[in-house]
Amino acid sequence: MKFEDLIVEINGFGRFQKMILCISFVGRFTIPCHFLLSNFIAAVPSHHCDISSLDVQGIFGNLSREQKLTVSIPAQDDGSPATCHMFSYPQFHLLTNSSSSTELPEVQCQNGWEYDNSTFISTLATQWDLVCDKKGLNKAVATIFFVGVMFGAAFFGGMSDRFGRKPMLLVSYISGMAFTLASIFSSSFIMFAVLRFFSGFTITGIVIVSTVLNVEWVDIQHRRLVCIIDSMAWAVGSTSLSLIAFCIRDWRRLTVAVTSPLLLSTVLWWWVPESARWLIANGKAEKAHYYLHKCAVMNHKEQVISRIKPEALSIIVTDGGKKNYSYLDLVRTPKMRRLALLTGTIWFCVATMTYGISLNITGFGLNMYLTQFVYGAIEVPSKLMVYYLLEKIGRRKTEAGAQLLAGISLMINIFIPRDQWVGRTVVAVLGKGFAVAAFCTIVLYSSELYPTVLRQNGMGYNSFLARLGVSVAPLVLLLDSFWGHFSQTVLCSVALIASLVAWQLPETRDRCLPETIEDVEGTGKNLIKDQDKQEDEEKMTMNEHKEEL
Repeated sequence: MKFEDLIVEINGFGRFQKMILCISFVGRFTIPCHFLLSNFIAAVPSHHCDISSLDVQGIFGNLSREQKLTVSIPAQDDGSPATCHMFSYPQFHLLTNSSSSTELPEVQCQNGWEYDNSTFISTLATQWDLVCDKKGLNKAVATIFFVGVMFGAAFFGGMSDRFGRKPMLLVSYISGMAFTLASIFSSSFIMFAVLRFFSGFTITGIVIVSTVLNVEWVDIQHRRLVCIIDSMAWAVGSTSLSLIAFCIRDWRRLTVAVTSPLLLSTVLWWWVPESARWLIANGKAEKAHYYLHKCAVMNHKEQVISRIKPEALSIIVTDGGKKNYSYLDLVRTPKMRRLALLTGTIWFCVATMTYGISLNITGFGLNMYLTQFVYGAIEVPSKLMVYYLLEKIGRRKTEAGAQLLAGISLMINIFIPRDQWVGRTVVAVLGKGFAVAAFCTIVLYSSELYPTVLRQNGMGYNSFLARLGVSVAPLVLLLDSFWGHFSQTVLCSVALIASLVAWQLPETRDRCLPETIEDVEGTGKNLIKDQDKQEDEEKMTMNEHKEEL
């Protein structure tokens, strides 16, 4: 008996599986909030040089606030005060002579900056004056976080294949919460950056482990549904972030608010089962039988599991149950090597494109809270579309098509004038929808392509490359300083490349999950049985057609 057959007999999508999904949903809710948190905590409000010291000296006399700014700070082209310079001494003649002030002596801000608090009470920029020469550090916050996520993905992928899904999930919950809450007490930007790195490193284990755990407990028929439900946590979290950030304008309180669900997740962890697939693959049949029995009882299928002894489970996986696998096993054999290259390329490209769009919430002229809300809301219809297409046309066509349409959307935006912000925003939202569809698909697709003994390593490797792409995304947006459409051109290019690469992957619709490396290479017993089953189904279909004729 294959594991898929056993899962079907004890109900592959019963109360037990739904319990796992609900528990993981709570922890996964906080992931998009943290991944997009820099949109708000690293925002730079309007600012200009602080001139309060001149006021204390009595230099201004009875001048109004507007008059003080006029004589102290040069005006920009739009009439607003300059952000990084001030006059070397007050220019009182500007009150009566409105001639150009461009040739008057200027110096950099001498006494810090004054910030507009109408939108934000406090951000990283206002906390540590990350403006002017230090403005790039705000983008660096996102990059630092995602570099941590990148290394964390590789770490948790390997560790959960070695020590199990459940214990590493708890490690991610507790350490992620600890480092994130510690970051709000940072006394310097460097301290914050270090803690933010470790926050990303630890919190990424939640999505890495829970994604695989959920897929490994359901039958073939419900895999795509589980993938969509998992990804809906991202849509809910992304949409909720805009509402939470709108209500909480202080960066410290906002960080605490989006981290608080992890406390509940830690409590609910006690009801999370270990992956029976992983236990069997690692020679722990007794423990696997224990969790399968719990699943059968909760799904009212006790009679099924009572007929199966623990020792009978050990024959399900044939590839050396006690062997320890590592990331090197991803490249030891030719087909595994090709699979790792193709999926890694797609993950890098789709992550760069998706976050390049998601982190650009101020680039289209709309309110940033509204843009974030729309970006999150578009994910719901996008993922419902994926649910339909995965079964209708398969994984490969859905992935390649979504990437192609996202690339076309980005290409269209290059040719829309910047003053037509409504059109640019609509096209960007469509592009975000297609990008999300591609991301949602590749997560399920990859989990079906890698064998059980290497699935967590494979997902960790792919997530590592995805987070590398995410780390690059904020830097790609900085390219607009050289040419206004530079970032859009780069994002469009990576989307089209990913579309071409996706066509090279094999289809996995209605296929059993590979259990061993031999299954992927085409020499495994599980694969041969799966192929025999498909051949039998094809023969039956042909016979039915003959009878009709």
